[in-house]
Amino acid sequence: MDKKVSIEAVILAGGKSRRMGQDKAVLRVGKRTLIDHSRRVAEELELPCRVIKVDYQAGFGPIGGIQTALRGSKMRQVLFLCCDMPFLSAGLVKKLFALEGDALFVEADGRVGFPFSLTTDLLPVVEQRLESGELSLQRFARDYGQILPVPESDWFQLTNINTPEQLAAARARLQ
Repeated sequence: MDKKVSIEAVILAGGKSRRMGQDKAVLRVGKRTLIDHSRRVAEELELPCRVIKVDYQAGFGPIGGIQTALRGSKMRQVLFLCCDMPFLSAGLVKKLFALEGDALFVEADGRVGFPFSLTTDLLPVVEQRLESGELSLQRFARDYGQILPVPESDWFQLTNINTPEQLAAARARLQ
């Protein structure tokens, strides 16, 4: 990938997995753990990869993980992956990187989310939002992002696993 010298991948894995009842990152779907599916995407893109399990400031959801990643990045741009999307492809991320801007998001079924990419230039904006209590990733994306509409045929790639039922369905899909 051309941009690899200035981009790193960060997998956010600090959630409490309340609906699953156990740490999602270590659950297997197919031959890999959920977190290893995300690592595979970073490897295919030839990006260095970090996993964040503990945020700089706890209790702020994804925005707290974003702050932690941007504060600790030595790169100009961070690709954010989550630890529970076993069907995400490097090809979809490449389409995201074809957009220009400091904040790049995918959108499916009217909602934005993972994967997304931010430059470290947005750290002050993220920190201001944390201070003001504005924690909505949806609003952040709408305010600052370039949006890649994902065709409905690719929505399955954005499936995240939050419950035992979703885990069973994901496992069945890979059989």
